[in-house]
Amino acid sequence: MKLAEALAERAAATRRVEQLRERVVSSARYQEGETPAEDAAQLLAEAGEVLDTLESLIQRINRTNASVEMEPDGTLTEALARRDVLRLRHAVVTAAADAAAGKGERGYGRQLRSELLMLAALPVAELRGQADALAREIREIDVRIQRTNWEVDLLD
Repeated sequence: MKLAEALAERAAATRRVEQLRERVVSSARYQEGETPAEDAAQLLAEAGEVLDTLESLIQRINRTNASVEMEPDGTLTEALARRDVLRLRHAVVTAAADAAAGKGERGYGRQLRSELLMLAALPVAELRGQADALAREIREIDVRIQRTNWEVDLLD
């Protein structure tokens, strides 16, 4: 099985656990004289089985990520960490540029001369350039990660 297939299975198992959790919660109590829509104990047992499978799958994915070398990014785990931090960095820089540009402020221009003028404390154009460079770097590392996911076999 390729790593990408395991990641898809992990996502499906995670969704399945959430669906089962919702069904257990909705069937956990019922009114006297009624019968519950579903057997909460059976649903709970099924959720336990899916969680056991999910745990094993996550362990194998993590083992694979930690052992696969991705040039020039180091291991796959290191590349994933880099991508996550790049995404956070991009969000911070974009938020700073938006705030400095007055995005989201109603009527951020002056209407009367007596009103105070709002000034940008940060260089908006420079921040937008940084955000673009970060977005490009995120796309590039993401492509390398995706390629690796489809090339690497999942470890046991």
